[in-house]
Amino acid sequence: MATKIIELAGVGPVTLVKRAGNRSIRLTVTPTGVRVSMPKWTPFSTGQAFAHKHIEWIAKELAKQSGPQLVQGQSIGKMHHMRFEHVPASQSTASRVTGTEIIVKMRPDETIDNLTVQERAGKAAIRALKREAERLLPPRVAGLAAKHGKQYRSVSIKQLKRRWGSCDSHQNIVLNLFLMELPWEYVDYVLLHELAHTLQMNHGEAFWRELKSMQPRARDLAEQIHRHRPAIGTWH
Repeated sequence: MATKIIELAGVGPVTLVKRAGNRSIRLTVTPTGVRVSMPKWTPFSTGQAFAHKHIEWIAKELAKQSGPQLVQGQSIGKMHHMRFEHVPASQSTASRVTGTEIIVKMRPDETIDNLTVQERAGKAAIRALKREAERLLPPRVAGLAAKHGKQYRSVSIKQLKRRWGSCDSHQNIVLNLFLMELPWEYVDYVLLHELAHTLQMNHGEAFWRELKSMQPRARDLAEQIHRHRPAIGTWH
């Protein structure tokens, strides 16, 4: 089986595969990549041309599978909105994050639903969420800790994949920047959850007693928060 990887503008890498059993050219798009399967005798250039011919369809399929699209004016976190704007081809398309806007620049031939533009917007949105989290969450943890008589060593912000937060045995708290995509009620639940871990490192009955002393609805909130996911499709 002969393979070749090409780079398709606006899409990214595409794998061309020659198989002895293939009688026609097939194009498949999955969350793991784009693949063109073709008969063994077919030149790679034919497979490349086939992928290029269907570039718009490929981009749309990849965008669907990568998560919800970011759109003009969309609210991101607690303080920002998305703004897409076209710039001349000679200008840089580097995105910019201000105090209230996430400015995503596009070349004249690009559209908002283009996969490359969506990736550019997603990365910029994550930068904005990190700024928000670093500004808003540490003082909020400090306020809740003072209110409930809890102590901790540090608070840091990271992009976590599977948890809203964590607390180690040295009382260092790590919070997911995607907390900025949740309602404040759930944000505070996570902060209290990690403060409870400064005394109880497991999720036994002692932990839940500690957490419920600070938030009587802890059990309900723990169940509800699992139904919430960030709008930014790069986090799963």
